[in-house]
Amino acid sequence: MPRLVPKEFPIKDGQTLVFMGDSLTDTERRGNHQPYGWGYVRMVMDLVTARYPDRKITYHNRGISGNTTDDLVKRWQDDCIALKPNWVSLMIGINDLHRFFNPNRECHVPPDRFRQNYETLLARARDEAGAGFILMDPYYVSNDTEEGSQRCAVLKMLPAYVEVVREMADKFSCIHVPLHDIFQEHLKHRPADWFCPEPVHCRPAGHMVIAQAWLAATGW
Repeated sequence: MPRLVPKEFPIKDGQTLVFMGDSLTDTERRGNHQPYGWGYVRMVMDLVTARYPDRKITYHNRGISGNTTDDLVKRWQDDCIALKPNWVSLMIGINDLHRFFNPNRECHVPPDRFRQNYETLLARARDEAGAGFILMDPYYVSNDTEEGSQRCAVLKMLPAYVEVVREMADKFSCIHVPLHDIFQEHLKHRPADWFCPEPVHCRPAGHMVIAQAWLAATGW
């Protein structure tokens, strides 16, 4: 079911926005591209500033490469709640899925645990910080149908994780960004390499797609 786009950009003057996630959000924000990274977070910030120069919005990028929802639950207090966000932008899930390809079953994050973790994160930020949310589906920039390939396996597993995000978007009345669907539409017109050298870690062109989708969903 399509979700309504806000009538006006919801992040107001004086508010705080925290971006949370994994490497797709991190983009070297703790290295050569401190403190916001070089990816969609930086692009969103710059475009919001360009359109709304009068709004003094405080931004934090707290993405960490390799994270799953298990990791976010452990660091949610320090890296999210303590920042007192008015808004939390969250993109997480592809590492949760990828853990299934690790022979160590203890690190697996099946969809039911992904759902439990995700709900815990949102409930805490809502109840303890009064935050609103922009939720982005995990995505996979591939349309590989070769049976037996890992890419095909990921594409078969991914809908269960995407469905959790959409359930949470409905339950918590969140702004929702259907990223996987958006990338799949792009793949009808251009090869995957245009956006990513492999299905997850985007080139700047892929991050531009993410930023544009985020802005469109928020009524920018």
